[in-house]
Amino acid sequence: MLKTFVRFIAVALFALALPLAVQAKTFYWISHGSPADPVWTYFLAGANMWAKDTGQTVKTSFHTGDVPSQQEAIRSAIAAKADAIVTTSPDPGSLVEVVKEARAAGIPVINFNTPDPKVNFNAYVGGDLGIVGKGWAQYLVDHGLVKSGDFVWMPVEVPGASYGVEEEKGIATVFKPLNITWEVTDATLDQANVISRMSDYLTANRTKVKAIIGLGDMVTGSIKRVFDQVGVKPGEIPVVGWGNSRDTTGEVLSGYVNAAEWQDPQATSYLALSLANMATGGIPPGFNITVGSLYGKDTAGVYDKIMSGK
Repeated sequence: MLKTFVRFIAVALFALALPLAVQAKTFYWISHGSPADPVWTYFLAGANMWAKDTGQTVKTSFHTGDVPSQQEAIRSAIAAKADAIVTTSPDPGSLVEVVKEARAAGIPVINFNTPDPKVNFNAYVGGDLGIVGKGWAQYLVDHGLVKSGDFVWMPVEVPGASYGVEEEKGIATVFKPLNITWEVTDATLDQANVISRMSDYLTANRTKVKAIIGLGDMVTGSIKRVFDQVGVKPGEIPVVGWGNSRDTTGEVLSGYVNAAEWQDPQATSYLALSLANMATGGIPPGFNITVGSLYGKDTAGVYDKIMSGK
């Protein structure tokens, strides 16, 4: 009798294990960013945490602004019969065809970090870049840091990248009516080159630049080193921009940067993969998730603590 009962329990446990095995899925997490960019370590941490919490497989890759490479990564995921894909948009319109191919194969594709309304994604998780850009410009205007006729410098890592393009559109809605002009310059995805190029530009245009908007984390996080190299004192030139690194929280706390945007990188990856998983279960995500908040010196310590992992 005991042997029969034990056999029954073994068969029941095996039957329960079968659905669990069937439920195992593979997700592809694909980024246009660089692994050398501090913010992407936090996005990656969120993806890894989700994989650990759910027991699912998440295959990650970085493509450092290389659009063809990212397109090929998505096609490889399709060929591998991925359960779902979460991806950033490296350039406006660049993923229209590959996402169409994925959707035709029945693979949900969740967009995160950089939106692109031209592409038929299932959903988007991240900041509204137009609103973020508008918020930076409005901050400078509302705090009396720029006025009509002023010139604002906007460094960005990758020229033409969708994040910078969308941010600039939002900024333009505030600056154009006020006759405030600006220039976007590229700084590459290499930290040493970022500092070198920014220092050269600021040296040549110091008297012209009335404010700076950092359109990417690496450029905003380099402000202190650039200012120290060029001889600009903290607060001498107002600065706003992205703030997803401890370099930038430190700059806000020490007065080099006035305000910075936190975009919840870990949560963004975690939520994007959660939506992807939901979609594979037959529940279509009929909504987007918007994240992000602008912080100043009074709350910079909160985000610095998050990023320190303490």
